[in-house]
Amino acid sequence: MSYRSRLAAQETRRRHRVRNRIVRDAHGRPRLSVFRSNRHMYAQIIDDATGRTLVQASSLDASLAGPGGVGGDTETAAKVGELVAQRAVEAGVTQVVFDRGVFRYHGRVAALAEAARAAGLDF
Repeated sequence: MSYRSRLAAQETRRRHRVRNRIVRDAHGRPRLSVFRSNRHMYAQIIDDATGRTLVQASSLDASLAGPGGVGGDTETAAKVGELVAQRAVEAGVTQVVFDRGVFRYHGRVAALAEAARAAGLDF
C-alpha cells in the first residue's frame, strides 16, 4: 500500500468517525461544516433533516477578500467564523454541532470555531 493510499484511508476513517459522532450527538441541531484548503476557508451550516444549507461564509466573500484574494491564514479564518455566526444568528440559528471533517481541531479550524463561539453560536 502506497503512502498516498494509506493517507486516503486514514482520512476516510477520520471522516466517518467524526460524522458518526456528530450524528449521534446532534439531537436535531444543524451542522457547522468546515472545509480548509491551502488558500481559503469555507464554512456552512447545514440542516441534515432537509438537506439544505441554511447559511454559508468563506474567505472568498466580497466583505472578507483582500487585495490578493488569499484567505489561508488564521486571521481570515476567524473572520469567516464571525461572519458565519452573524449570518446564522440573523437566520435564527444559535445552536449547532461542529463538523471539522477530516481536519484536526488545530490552527485555522480552531480559530474559525472559537470566533464563531465568540460571535454567538453555541456548540
